Amino acid sequence: MSAEILPAQAPARPYRPPAPLPRTKPLSTLGFMAALRENPVATWGIWNFEKPITNGRTALGPMTGVSSPEGIRHVMVDNVSNYVKDRLQLRVLKPGLGTGLLTAEGESWKAARRTLAPLFAPRTVESFVGAMQAKSQAMVTRLLAFPTGTRINISDEMTRVTFEILTDTLFSDAVDGTSQEFGQAFTRYFENQGKISPLDMLNAPDWIPRFNRFRAQPAINFFEEKVKQIIARRRGLIATPGAVVPRDILTLLLEAADPETGIGLSEAEVGANIVTFIGAGHETTANALTWTLFLLAKHPAAQTAVAREARDAENIAPVDWLDNLPMTRAVIEEAMRLYPPAPTLSRMALADDEVLGVRIAAGSTVIISPYVVHRHRTLWSEPDYFRPERFLPPARDQIDRYAFIPFGAGPRVCIGQRFAMHEAVIVLATLMRHLGFVMPKGESVTPLQRITLRPSPKLEMLLAHADAST
Repeated sequence: MSAEILPAQAPARPYRPPAPLPRTKPLSTLGFMAALRENPVATWGIWNFEKPITNGRTALGPMTGVSSPEGIRHVMVDNVSNYVKDRLQLRVLKPGLGTGLLTAEGESWKAARRTLAPLFAPRTVESFVGAMQAKSQAMVTRLLAFPTGTRINISDEMTRVTFEILTDTLFSDAVDGTSQEFGQAFTRYFENQGKISPLDMLNAPDWIPRFNRFRAQPAINFFEEKVKQIIARRRGLIATPGAVVPRDILTLLLEAADPETGIGLSEAEVGANIVTFIGAGHETTANALTWTLFLLAKHPAAQTAVAREARDAENIAPVDWLDNLPMTRAVIEEAMRLYPPAPTLSRMALADDEVLGVRIAAGSTVIISPYVVHRHRTLWSEPDYFRPERFLPPARDQIDRYAFIPFGAGPRVCIGQRFAMHEAVIVLATLMRHLGFVMPKGESVTPLQRITLRPSPKLEMLLAHADAST
């Protein structure tokens, strides 16, 4: 790396990245509502990071926080049928995402999951590797045109490349619009709809206007219009004799039918799933990569290790990306541990239950926060520090399955998990073969929860061209 930009030595000890300090005292009702609206990850108390389960009453009603792997498995696997998406989560997500795979419940969710599962099978994902490499290399070529020391918005760059990969693979370039258009629309939606309204916290009727929903409406309108165009063009292609129709997520959604009734998905259901995959499919991976680059910029030794590993694996076979780049994968997983793309998973109990000896009343909310679980004092050594070696073999094998849940767990685990990991590893390795990154002096970011966990403000970095001697 260029010596004029990158520090010469790694820190004397692991780096402690920015995060809100856990609260030492419980918040009042009004204080909790204000903090939840401002930044939900800043509402957690020190006890949440020390106890396996917490229980109490909040402005949202009875609430139980579950942080132990045993309790998480009970809620998300063993007794999963008793726990559904809670009302507040649906009020935040549904206005923009509709009833797609992320928000659907019961039989409609099962049908959609079965329909889409083949598109994320290992062999299918591996067939996308070539496109992932091509889009990643195109990004690198674009960035190499800038001289060393150029300040770039890495948040926007990661949004762009993940959007282009998504549209090229899962949608066969059927999405009409640029990454900038969609990125701005999703940012507007997440930043406004993700800023939880006190009216939603208090379960006020939907007919009462919400200012945040009003500000998110242009983004929602954009999604609806784009989806109509996407569906109309693909239906036209399907109806054209002799036309070659891609077997992608769009075609699968349009052809999906209930095996018993033969009834397909409604136009609204198809549209909701399109928006869900475009939004969730690039927003979460873009955030994970942005946080990864931030952490590498603050830890030059790790950045150098990833760059060397990536260059040593220049001609890696498509099926070997995840296994042959252990350090690259480790820094991504450590970034997702510290800054999980989906920091909160919430459920409502349908019937009375008991978790770790604590009674869960029907109708109460259960919170499983990957952000809390990933920083829990009983589960991790130095939980607040960036230590990618914890995800290197053989240490990686000692991590409890339910102590690391960036993609969720159980039947509703993220369907695109394998796709996202391949994508993230390929993008990062391709970048680090040719480029280096450093934070400008005196600037910092903080994690802000707006549905997903993103850096605030948007992350800007100084660019450096790689030096083959490092």
